[in-house]
Amino acid sequence: METTDIKFIFEERAADSPFVETIWRTQSERAGTFTSAAVSHWEMVVAHYQGETSLTVRGPETEAMPALCPEGTEFFGIQFKLGTFMPHLPVSNLVNDSLTLPQAARKSFWLYSNAWQFPNYENVENFVDRMARDGLLVYEPIVETVLQNQGQELSLRSIQRRFLRATGLTHGTVQQIERARQAAKLLAQGVSILDTVDLAGYADQPHLTRSLKRFMGQTPAQILRENGFA
Repeated sequence: METTDIKFIFEERAADSPFVETIWRTQSERAGTFTSAAVSHWEMVVAHYQGETSLTVRGPETEAMPALCPEGTEFFGIQFKLGTFMPHLPVSNLVNDSLTLPQAARKSFWLYSNAWQFPNYENVENFVDRMARDGLLVYEPIVETVLQNQGQELSLRSIQRRFLRATGLTHGTVQQIERARQAAKLLAQGVSILDTVDLAGYADQPHLTRSLKRFMGQTPAQILRENGFA
């Protein structure tokens, strides 16, 4: 993310769950705006603000977008692996959008007609396991085989339909987002713009610049400067 007048304390960890990509938490030290980069994964985000707790399901984002954050807000997020989805809440309906689930009580929320306690950074695995046991969370294995370019016996149309149902995005869009994020990481590590073009598989520098402006909200030069390399 590119910050403007806001500062975050950020932490993340891996999860002992086949459904989860990563778990993160952050706290804003002061109010402000920031640029939310594109992401191909959907996630659940728990927010604590002024004694109130909420849980929001955020879909994949296909472009960088500005966002606001009030001072003192604590966020905790579960980013799910590509291919993991909730059958009763199509991820395709949440692309570039979000849904805050209704609160049931001070420490719980409504999910598929049942009250669930808000998860926390430490008990994510138990929360996710319960969702899977109750059939609220499933995994579409065809997504991984497509991402790994493995052969399929299904028709192309069936593969595309199942991939879109599970991720909310086409395979091509996922590839573009992930390539931009890879390029941004390379630049943040001090890799030159021309070397990033080559390593990330872009046609040329203008191609890289257009991609990063769309998906990350920054130019390659801005990313280098932000990380002290220019």
